[in-house]
Amino acid sequence: MVVAEKPSGLLVHRSSIDARERRAMVQMLRDQVGSHVHPVHRLDKATSGLVLFALDASVARDLSEQFALGTVDKVYRAIVRGHVAADCVVNHALRDEVDHRGQRIKGGVAREAETHLEVLSHWTVPLPVDRYPEGRYSIVRLSPRTGRFRQLRRHMKHISHPIIGDVRYGKGTHNRFFAEQLGFNRLWLHAQALEVRHPNTGQLLRVDTGEVTDFERCLDWLASHAKNSGK
Repeated sequence: MVVAEKPSGLLVHRSSIDARERRAMVQMLRDQVGSHVHPVHRLDKATSGLVLFALDASVARDLSEQFALGTVDKVYRAIVRGHVAADCVVNHALRDEVDHRGQRIKGGVAREAETHLEVLSHWTVPLPVDRYPEGRYSIVRLSPRTGRFRQLRRHMKHISHPIIGDVRYGKGTHNRFFAEQLGFNRLWLHAQALEVRHPNTGQLLRVDTGEVTDFERCLDWLASHAKNSGK
């Protein structure tokens, strides 16, 4: 197995959704390790963080089954619009937007989707954003219990706390505000930790990225400009 940390803006593998993008993590990692790699799961191009690969097909099948059964513990961090009031579980069915080949579809089947949310901190920044005199933001820990397409982004939009930098489900004024203040633009969603069972030994294996430079820089900016913060 190989666990690699993907930067924001890189595809896991080439897709018809972004047909003009030629760079992909699969090819780059294959060249780096000198072996064919099987991606076990995926992250959106805009999302950064941990991606798990297998070095042979049998291990890939075992790990893929763990993901399909929902036994893999996945933890993300996200910076979102507004003050999220409290820890919660988001149970909201999501319609399929792509098929098994990654092709976009319309009128897909609505499937059960569940995300556990924990509020870590929130800030009020006394700078005008959109038509408001100040901006309110939170950082949350997200643990998806299902693996639907763009589940975390769609669930955060559903509860009216879209992820900052999300050009599809968020709001442009807040996205531009962060880009202008920080000097760069990205989706503020990071796959921070993974826990799976070793396919041969059954031992629980956990990998954590630790501190993420972009996120720490953003959190430092929020803390230094906020007039109040808390949970």
